[in-house]
Amino acid sequence: MANKVALLTAGGYAPCLSASIGFLIKEWTRVSPDTEIIAYKHGYQGLLTGDSITVTDTVREGAEILTEYGGSPIGNSRVKLTNVKNLVQRGLIAEGQDPLQVAADQLTADGVDVLHTIGGDDTNTTAADLAKFLHEQGHELTVVGLPKTIDNDVVPIKQTLGAWTAAEMGSRFAQNIIAEHNVGPRMLIIHEVMGRNCGWLTAATARAYREWLEAREWLPEIGLTKEAWDIHALWLPEAALDIDAEAQRLKAVMDDQGCVNVFLSEGAGLEAIVADMQAAGDDVPRDPFGHVRLDEVNPGAWFADKFADRLGAEKVMVQKSGYYARSAPANAADLELIKAMSDKAVEAALAGTPGVIGEDYENADVLGPIAFDRIAGGKPFDIGTDWYLQILDAVGQPRPPQ
Repeated sequence: MANKVALLTAGGYAPCLSASIGFLIKEWTRVSPDTEIIAYKHGYQGLLTGDSITVTDTVREGAEILTEYGGSPIGNSRVKLTNVKNLVQRGLIAEGQDPLQVAADQLTADGVDVLHTIGGDDTNTTAADLAKFLHEQGHELTVVGLPKTIDNDVVPIKQTLGAWTAAEMGSRFAQNIIAEHNVGPRMLIIHEVMGRNCGWLTAATARAYREWLEAREWLPEIGLTKEAWDIHALWLPEAALDIDAEAQRLKAVMDDQGCVNVFLSEGAGLEAIVADMQAAGDDVPRDPFGHVRLDEVNPGAWFADKFADRLGAEKVMVQKSGYYARSAPANAADLELIKAMSDKAVEAALAGTPGVIGEDYENADVLGPIAFDRIAGGKPFDIGTDWYLQILDAVGQPRPPQ
């Protein structure tokens, strides 16, 4: 039995957080109605400051409502418990305090014996460190995490929560943006998709968009053509990009169609962008985790600058679907996966089995708790995937070397 359960969501948003909270509350209420539930506000920030919400009977009864919304009702933040300097600067701990000790003391004071973390690899492995720290102090805490990231880049998890929805939403966003392709002659449109190190989301968004494209009717006699609405380039972090060769290829597309539509993963070419900034003496903005702040670096604008003149573009548009896609409510496919993982998370917690719930692709895709020491970020997208290569062939982009 678990006397008290705590929930927290952390990191960037994904279309699964609200639904995960709802399903976890529902399942705990079903199997262990006497278990108390609280939720720390704004992730680890709320844990450090003791800011939490009590899950009341009213919330339990209405938990299903949470599955209809995006975002997170309890809030997120980007707080790294091991970045002491940043935590002191933000006033979350005092000078000289150990953040792990502060968090551990709060969990102990709150009487929490199960912690559900809904986040990426940083969120979940940090929680594991916290559980280990508490164990050494005689407080047993079972941490069971859910894998949230639209990048689908967590090792060894087959499918992370929210990624399917983000791809669908990115496609919907593109359907309107690419309608701008003939707002003027020689139009360059760059659709920037989230994905720092992994191109899965950009590729999956392109796949969803082209599925929509294939299902449409066209009227070329009046200028409504599939070719002009299509994707003409798909650039991912995992695939090397020859800018000169791509410029030559896309110049021919521009001459023929009067437009070029690019799907760009925000992490594509990041090393070159950072090198350009450093060479110019510019500071490279980074978050508390040391990651480059991509929204400030603006990869889409960098690529637009590299290609506009080479393509003879008269007008350039860079649009980012990230916030639109990541804050959406979960679609049917994600809801099914979220419920399955949430139910398994409660089962694991009651059994005292820690880990991150996922379909383990290193173990025949079995759904269950995966040990924290096996969890890692940065799983690359396999650019040998058949459906990705088929997209490249269809749009006339050369396949990357394997």
